[in-house]
Amino acid sequence: MKKAFSAGGVVYKFDGENLKILLIATNNGKVWALPKGLIEKDEEPKEAALREIKEETGVDGKIIDEVGVISYWFVLKNEKYFKRVKYFLVEYISGDINPDREVDTAQWFTPEEALKKLTYKNDKEILKKALEKING
Repeated sequence: MKKAFSAGGVVYKFDGENLKILLIATNNGKVWALPKGLIEKDEEPKEAALREIKEETGVDGKIIDEVGVISYWFVLKNEKYFKRVKYFLVEYISGDINPDREVDTAQWFTPEEALKKLTYKNDKEILKKALEKING
């Protein structure tokens, strides 16, 4: 069994009074998720989260708080992996959506739309925790 450690974020902004959440799509638009990626050697989770958000969406943000950690198993090339992902609450600062080659698209959604759109239960739980923090 191999272990993998990633970091990501719930990126949010206010469009006037309307809260928007940034999601990414992969697998030809079949999977909607929060932006995340592997933590590189000698990289802090916060740095990895901001770097991955920039790479996968094209936008810059600043970390406001920690949201939580999820864990899950997956198999890649006949090897079993145990993965932990640390998520941060990230406020949008600047940039236009311009996803890298790993991502099909990135889009802003209302919180309600984002909760419906997210593919994985773990992501939905992280988003709910983030919304509690945003809404105080």
